[in-house]
Amino acid sequence: MGNEGETDVLSEEHRAAAEFAAEAGDRLIALRNQSTLGRALGGEGDQLSHHLLMGLVAERFPGDRVRSEEADRSVALDSALGRVWIIDPLDGTREYSEGREDWAVHVALAVDEEPTVGAVALPALGVVLGTGDPPALAEPAVVPRMVVSRSRPPKFVPVVAERLGAVTVPMGSAGAKIAAVIRGEAEVYVHAGGQYEWDSAAPVAVAISCGLHASRLDGSPLRYSQPDPWLPDLVVCHPTLTEAVLDALSESGVSVVE
Repeated sequence: MGNEGETDVLSEEHRAAAEFAAEAGDRLIALRNQSTLGRALGGEGDQLSHHLLMGLVAERFPGDRVRSEEADRSVALDSALGRVWIIDPLDGTREYSEGREDWAVHVALAVDEEPTVGAVALPALGVVLGTGDPPALAEPAVVPRMVVSRSRPPKFVPVVAERLGAVTVPMGSAGAKIAAVIRGEAEVYVHAGGQYEWDSAAPVAVAISCGLHASRLDGSPLRYSQPDPWLPDLVVCHPTLTEAVLDALSESGVSVVE
């Protein structure tokens, strides 16, 4: 994953993911600028972005399957192999509807279960992070920064942060948190207790492409386009901290969520 030959083979997909995410982000910003903040705006944004992205993927890659947060979650994929676009039209609906900046648009392509192509748009910041042009790996801070949910941080966070000697940074969507690690604004993101493939596929693809570590809590690989989209735990961190983070999780009794 992430080698030069693979990037060349999928160059059109890398470009498309970034273009799709950016276009959806622009449309979401325009909608928010002309609307009243509140829960209804979040729902409207979800649907607008979903229909836009589904149309863009269908037009450019008509033979590919698509899994979206806003589609019927009860429909299982017939096979994990092959090409599956995994999209989260608006990751951080609550933050978007509150006028915050920490929300994102995710567009990913899993090939034979691996998050091979991905783009994460942070529209409120005017940023698109993509596997076609991955950011350079940043130098880690002396005191690690651990991004955590601003509304529902896992109970183990204080223990793991103490073991790592890390400070915690509350933030909104999963995409925004992983993007903070990608951009060198944090070194660690750990989640357990409830996510789906669309929450992490695109940001994990970008994280891996720029040299970060990404795995399940026990260090096992993250697999996508599974029959069940439930993928409840992950860790993304600077590679120099991988062993320390996985050891801290293990020593704190934190295990893979079923």
